[in-house]
Amino acid sequence: MNTAQLPRRLLLSSAICSLALTAGAAWAQPRQAAWPSKPLRLVVGFPAGSSPDLTARTLSEPLSQALGQPVVVENKPGAGGNIAADQVAKATDGHTFGLMINGNMTIAKLLNPAVTYDPLKDLAPVSLLATAPLVLAASTQLPAGAAAVLAAARQGGDKFNYGTPGNGTVAHLGMELLKGKAGIAPVHVPYPGNPQVVTAMVAGDVQLALLPPGLAMPQVRAGKLQAVGVTSAGRSSLVPDVPSLAEAGIAGFQLEIWNAVAAPAGTPPAVINKVSALLVEIVRRPEVREKLFNQGWQVAGTSPQGLANRIQRDTAEMGEVIRRNQIRSQ
Repeated sequence: MNTAQLPRRLLLSSAICSLALTAGAAWAQPRQAAWPSKPLRLVVGFPAGSSPDLTARTLSEPLSQALGQPVVVENKPGAGGNIAADQVAKATDGHTFGLMINGNMTIAKLLNPAVTYDPLKDLAPVSLLATAPLVLAASTQLPAGAAAVLAAARQGGDKFNYGTPGNGTVAHLGMELLKGKAGIAPVHVPYPGNPQVVTAMVAGDVQLALLPPGLAMPQVRAGKLQAVGVTSAGRSSLVPDVPSLAEAGIAGFQLEIWNAVAAPAGTPPAVINKVSALLVEIVRRPEVREKLFNQGWQVAGTSPQGLANRIQRDTAEMGEVIRRNQIRSQ
């Protein structure tokens, strides 16, 4: 053998061995499965036909098409959505998400320390989907107009009542927040649900309530209630003819109900970002935006950080109301 050829043959042999070792190592490592590798569960804490359920079903088909896997909506009602939120928080299959309302992702533990998950630690924000203001509605037995209603409430003091669908609901916390901002002192009267609140208002048993626009406005148009103002920062496209409470002279008051998608806290960031980006694109499609609008929602569609910011803000504000008034859910 030509001794001049020896280094070249050694180099070639070394390179072949290196390639073989690399290939063997790659073969030995388990291949990372593409996500999603199976159907997704979208858990909703309210019954079929409820507002969160309608939102989930509006999104499930386009999300399924985008991901190439079925998206199955599962209704797990109970405890104001907290039973479903707990299931999402404890899920470990990597394919479970939840469609939740404000309280499930913010103040659940503050209202009830017995809640078995911590929304700030056990849930990962994915996207704020949509928002809606509430309407401050008043009995028609009161003087007409926002200024006159608020003046009557201030003069009436604790002889005024306000109705809500229960302790710890957004309507309850919102009215307690409004009392400080507007200088009024109505007494809380809880009912089983908003339909009973409306009945009581029409009968004159309670004078004020914060109601969803879809429930308040038919009564307003029928002349059975009057709309004092909406709780958004400005006028809402959902009820464009109703002024904001800021226009009625109540500065610094803003309150919205919202729904969002969350995942278990251990979900990989890449998965969260992928689902978030798809949801943002889907809710902004004209046909989806119209469906959500008809359901009573204004599209938001935020990043995970955008939802996290909203959670932090709402938790701080509503948490202060809860602590100051020592409110507990039933």
